[in-house]
Amino acid sequence: MNGFGHKSMRLVCLALVLSACVVPLAARGAFRVATFEADITIPIGHACMGGGVTDAREIVDRLSAKGFVLLGAGDPVVVVALDWCQCNNDSYSRLQGALAEAAGTRPKRVMLATVHQHDAPICDLTAQRLLDQYGLKGWNCDPSFHEAAVQRTAAALRQALKSPRRVTHYGIGQAKVEKLASNRRVVRPDGTITWERGSASGDVFHAPEGEVDPWLKSISLWDGNKPVLVWSCYAIHPMSYYGKGGVSADFPGIARARRQADDPAVFQIYFTGCAGDTTAGKYNTGARENRPVLAERLYGAMAEAWRTTQRHRLKQVEYRVADLHLPARSTGKFAVEAMQTTLANTNATRWQRIEAALGLSWRQRVDQGRGIDVPCLDLGKGAVLFTMLPAECFVGYQLAAQRLRPASFVMVTGFGDGAPGYVPTDRCWKDGYQDDYCWVPPMTESAILRALEEAFGRR
Repeated sequence: MNGFGHKSMRLVCLALVLSACVVPLAARGAFRVATFEADITIPIGHACMGGGVTDAREIVDRLSAKGFVLLGAGDPVVVVALDWCQCNNDSYSRLQGALAEAAGTRPKRVMLATVHQHDAPICDLTAQRLLDQYGLKGWNCDPSFHEAAVQRTAAALRQALKSPRRVTHYGIGQAKVEKLASNRRVVRPDGTITWERGSASGDVFHAPEGEVDPWLKSISLWDGNKPVLVWSCYAIHPMSYYGKGGVSADFPGIARARRQADDPAVFQIYFTGCAGDTTAGKYNTGARENRPVLAERLYGAMAEAWRTTQRHRLKQVEYRVADLHLPARSTGKFAVEAMQTTLANTNATRWQRIEAALGLSWRQRVDQGRGIDVPCLDLGKGAVLFTMLPAECFVGYQLAAQRLRPASFVMVTGFGDGAPGYVPTDRCWKDGYQDDYCWVPPMTESAILRALEEAFGRR
């Protein structure tokens, strides 16, 4: 267990603090919603994927923050998706705090996730400060750009609050997505297990899709029979081709824009599900002509989920947050001294030094006792549960969340606070999963499932 035993895990893993707000049987018209959008596109020269690929050379399409503020459920609830690769630690906290202030609410009532396109930034302000100590300005992110993006998004939210819409109903829909997601896990012809199927690897060994969630889900808010907004979620790494400096929202951005054009009056938001181990790899070789093909498949599912949407009266809203404490991976190259040595090593690659800074940023957070929010927006007394897990949680967590509440419509988005990196399931660790972009030790599944139980309200 990588030097981390079950007894130690029980001692260090999981302090869960539950905060809840229940608005029972609200009068008709008591709920309102304000939608907002801001441009958060990185400038030319900014790091893409946190410095792991070519820096921005051109803007293929703009990056957006798209979200809404739900009013009438106690303190306002903010829900927002960013076209960024990741938002970690104090970068995440800064955005949460600024949006909470703009909405007149508390940071824990801001549900924030990234869509995780790779031709977009990873922002970790602590990691960048660590890099700054060695003169590596902007290697991970530009704090000035970051603050400007925060301010633009907060300003858009404040402006939206001037004209909220009434909400009387919610809607739910889903559609099966064909020939899009596949799991990284592949069994080779000789029976060995690998995770070599990436975003653009093609049909490795003609292996089956593996463990995926084939359903795209959507939740919508309505004013009578008029839809106001819809947010959709599907568990797949959102890359067709990337890494050459072409900043882009990739195929989810194309699909989302097409749906927005279908009916401009219905505000469209897209989230990525728990997709740490799911990619388009089986159906994608990285050829540029594949991007519109993948976009068409996702768009088709979004349109079908909308067509099948069923509308229900919104009478009650609950909001709960579980505080999840995950430990830090601390052996071998993940020991603090080893990461500090790599960070200071001028012979190490740029990405090796950035990874060390990211790992040290996470370790500082763990040592400070700062947990990760696992929030849940509950519509209709458990009828609809919208929850958010951190970083690159594997799809098995999304499927497990659905099993916890089989009678509910459960939507799980991944890529909340990105600080932990990959978060494999216990099964994947047992199968031999290894990756350096992972700062939690093996076997943390019980902690995450318990957090989900708390966020769901333990019904």
